[in-house]
Amino acid sequence: MVDIASRVYNHKWKIDPIVRSLIDTDFYKLLMCQSIFRNKPETQVTFSLINRSRHIPLADLIDEGELREQLDHIRSLSLSRGESTWLRGNTFYGKRQMFRPDFMEWFENLSLPPYHLERKGDQYELTFEGAWPEVMLWEIPALAVLMELRGRAVLNRMGRFELQVLYARAMTRVWEKIETLRDIPDLSIADFGTRRRHSYLWQDWCVQAMSEGLGDAFTGTSNCKIAMAREVEAIGTNAHELPMVYAALAQDDAALAQAPYDVLQDWHEEHDGNLRIILPDTYGTIGFLENAPDWLAGWTGIRIDSGDPATGAQIAIDWWKSRGEDPAQKRVIFSDGLDVDKIKTLHKQFAGKVNVSFGWGTLLTNDFRGLVPQDELAPFSLVCKAVEANGQPTVKLSDNPKKAMGPAAQIDRYKRVFGVGDQQSFDVEV
Repeated sequence: MVDIASRVYNHKWKIDPIVRSLIDTDFYKLLMCQSIFRNKPETQVTFSLINRSRHIPLADLIDEGELREQLDHIRSLSLSRGESTWLRGNTFYGKRQMFRPDFMEWFENLSLPPYHLERKGDQYELTFEGAWPEVMLWEIPALAVLMELRGRAVLNRMGRFELQVLYARAMTRVWEKIETLRDIPDLSIADFGTRRRHSYLWQDWCVQAMSEGLGDAFTGTSNCKIAMAREVEAIGTNAHELPMVYAALAQDDAALAQAPYDVLQDWHEEHDGNLRIILPDTYGTIGFLENAPDWLAGWTGIRIDSGDPATGAQIAIDWWKSRGEDPAQKRVIFSDGLDVDKIKTLHKQFAGKVNVSFGWGTLLTNDFRGLVPQDELAPFSLVCKAVEANGQPTVKLSDNPKKAMGPAAQIDRYKRVFGVGDQQSFDVEV
């Protein structure tokens, strides 16, 4: 087992770049990338860093030269032979050759495109522009770099013994959470914590702890590099990025209203009916389901990623019933702001009504709350989103208005087109 504290103490070791592989990313990114490569390869997009936690002065905490060094290192990465073999030959979700030869040939020759970095006050402006299949692959590594450099700024001030105690306390916290989860019957839980993890080594440790501590209840990790190294399942389907860009490309209101369903039609064709999990909240879950074509009701499940999770799950159950489907045969995946108490409560409330699963993110792979003075290692909300497609702004409404993004006039237009009325706000912490 890696001695993480010693590796952190020797933080200049070149064996520990923050991102060490192009597959040190979430599985859903690669699945979406293949779909985009096939359906929208010429679309030009801009991705931008968005710090929702503005009280964290990233530009004051992170040295610009060190940030550039890490980003430049990512641009130097390419797939290794072993990584290519794993992607080409492994079985994912019961399907062999999930990734087509033409996509793999493109991916094997890919280097990520240039970035733009500029300091603006106490924050960084970090953007990526270019062809959608290339630019989208910056999102996860960019977030991982910013999160870890912010953590290193704190850890670099700590001595060897202080680091040993810090990581011992953090490990104990994770293990106590795992022991609590053991009491949940028929639990199904995966690691979704790549984008805002404490570090690669820490996420890798958490995955190993979950695997040993939970056995078959631990279904895998979203991180492809760790899934390959630890021989666990790679987990993931699709994200808000797809409907956001498809919607921005719509030529009129009618096409805009249809865009979220066009995404899933393309997804269905791309994956031959596999990976049929709906993410309905980009422009409001209620309106999405009310206007959904009947064929979507036959899909496997729904992921709840904003708003009140219990309300979202009940809306999904009622929708399935209204379409003549049996909710007990469907799956609800909870993935927003989860920690042990919320997992226990949601499982108790919905087990038996649907098949319940959890994608556990930041509070698995980055829960150092209260472990250092001034809580300087507490996780915070940092995202990297598509903000423009073919010159048009993207919009996200969400089931939580605090997660909404886009120009005000376009947000109003989208609310009108998708019939989104008053919404309840929820604090966004991670």
